[in-house]
Amino acid sequence: MLSGPLSILMGASGIAQDTLFAASRYSYRFDLTAWGWIHLVIGVALVIAALGVLTDQGWGRGAGIGVAAVSLITQFMFVPYYPLWAIPVMTIDLLILFALTRGRLS
Repeated sequence: MLSGPLSILMGASGIAQDTLFAASRYSYRFDLTAWGWIHLVIGVALVIAALGVLTDQGWGRGAGIGVAAVSLITQFMFVPYYPLWAIPVMTIDLLILFALTRGRLS
């Protein structure tokens, strides 16, 4: 419930203001509106997975692991555009993966 809303905010920023972020030569260079949509979709998926985990649904942990891994990869690809945002979100995604892949304590 933390990484999802952050990704949604990043996506909304990229969609609303295409000139907000800039990177020169980069292998994963997409139009920033495309990056905005990517972050928005991943953010919504993260929120849905988080709700599944919080309500103890069977699919919640697996979905959370999968979506957090995808979010981690996309944040890594977004580092040249806005590293002060991408690196902390990558850290949060790693903590999510660590927490969800640990055995159940109860």
